[in-house]
Amino acid sequence: MSESTENRRGHDMPRLLVVEDQPKLLQSLERGLREEGYDVLTASDGRDAFEQASTIPVDAVILDLMLPERDGLDVLRGLRDDGFSKPVLILTARDGIDARVEGLDSGADDYLVKPFAFTELLARVRALLRRDTLSRELCFSADDLELNLVARSVVRGGVEIDLTRREFELLEFLLRNKNTPVTREMIAREVWKETSGTLTNTIDVYITLLRKKVERPDRPTLIHTVRGVGYVLKDVV
Repeated sequence: MSESTENRRGHDMPRLLVVEDQPKLLQSLERGLREEGYDVLTASDGRDAFEQASTIPVDAVILDLMLPERDGLDVLRGLRDDGFSKPVLILTARDGIDARVEGLDSGADDYLVKPFAFTELLARVRALLRRDTLSRELCFSADDLELNLVARSVVRGGVEIDLTRREFELLEFLLRNKNTPVTREMIAREVWKETSGTLTNTIDVYITLLRKKVERPDRPTLIHTVRGVGYVLKDVV
């Protein structure tokens, strides 16, 4: 395992785990990625790769498939089964369509065939990191509640919740301000696009409707009334 000075100081830049059993290629990738400003961890076998990805926060994994100790595809499947959601770029000498399909079906986000130009690998890493950032910006969560802006979906405990357009917008606003009390005036301005004070009762009714749909008796309460202020959606610690 190799660790940069920046990594020891803290996670201030994108951190990549590079997994490759060819020493010269691993060293070359590590050096090139660090020169581009990335924080780099390395592993040369599948067992070490799985352990690091499972225990150390990383932003993406560059994963060779032909590895000692544990096959790369097995590592990938194991990580995905354990809930690992960060982007994974596969490196392999296998250039057949079946091999690519197998890698992608196993949970890879992209596929790069050896030999490759470092500039292409760099471009693919940047694209994966951008995609991951965008995905996080379009999804909000609290406890086991998840709201996806792209799919316009709300799920709690794995069960999809059917919301009206206004209920969805209200929940989105509460999630964007998670753990921060918001006034009824703020809700009226941001959700209803109104500045008058005539919506107080309407907002209270929608909060009640929203609570009936998203709260669960077996889970902690999410939406709380803040006396004299308004409401707050509290995440569960």
